[in-house]
Amino acid sequence: MQLYDRTTFESSRLIARNYSTSFFFSSNLLKKEDKEAIFAIYGFVRVADEIVDTFHQYNKQELLNEFEDQLKRAISQGISTNPVLHSFQLTIRRYNIPYSLIEAFMHSMRLDLEKTVYTSREETEEYVHGSANVVGLMCLKVFTNNNESEYNRLKMPAMKLGSAFQKVNFLRDLNADITGLNRIYFSNYDFERFDEQAKNALVKEIRDEFDEAYQGIRQLPGRSKLAVLTAYYYYMQLLKRIELTPPQQVMSARISVPNSMKFILLIKAMFVYKLKLI
Repeated sequence: MQLYDRTTFESSRLIARNYSTSFFFSSNLLKKEDKEAIFAIYGFVRVADEIVDTFHQYNKQELLNEFEDQLKRAISQGISTNPVLHSFQLTIRRYNIPYSLIEAFMHSMRLDLEKTVYTSREETEEYVHGSANVVGLMCLKVFTNNNESEYNRLKMPAMKLGSAFQKVNFLRDLNADITGLNRIYFSNYDFERFDEQAKNALVKEIRDEFDEAYQGIRQLPGRSKLAVLTAYYYYMQLLKRIELTPPQQVMSARISVPNSMKFILLIKAMFVYKLKLI
């Protein structure tokens, strides 16, 4: 079983490496046990997200239901022949991740199958809570390693960080979401007349969430502080690039941070962490 367990965690690690260089680079800074668990969480949420976003020629609802049913059996039995679900259920058990967080996540994934336009701030925040906030809380469960008081103290900053990450992704992926998936997550914005004022209002909202999240990053234990700080620097750089990009270009192109800049930001995070400047 040890070989199988190790191999399933490697499978989730491979998914992270292939799908997100930012997440992969930052998570690799964690200690071994935490790194495995975070990759397991990423593997689970990435496969669910792929089902609703890219498996267009298949019955997405059926696949998503089957995926969750397999997870429930894996948790109940303590094993799964699906490598991603096996490593995730081990992580759930090891860090006592509440199933309510997973239910909230799956609810948002199902919204992606049912809903295209979010017409109120409440609807947007409901989606973001399930798609991002609770993922931040799953990761926080790993970082605090069953220390309930520390987890409760850092819950709000973790949710703010997840929300900020997700909203940066929304801005980065505006073109793909609107033209490819016919989705509009931000309410109260007319994207047919998306201008500098509208873009800057969204950037400010996200920056305010990052400011709140930063206070929590400062209090994270051990190497989790370094890993999350690195991801924070990546996303702040991406937000800055979006802020400096004309609105119509934001609407038509996917803004990104080059790997060379990510390496510089990694060095910056290590410098700040080593010198205890955070």
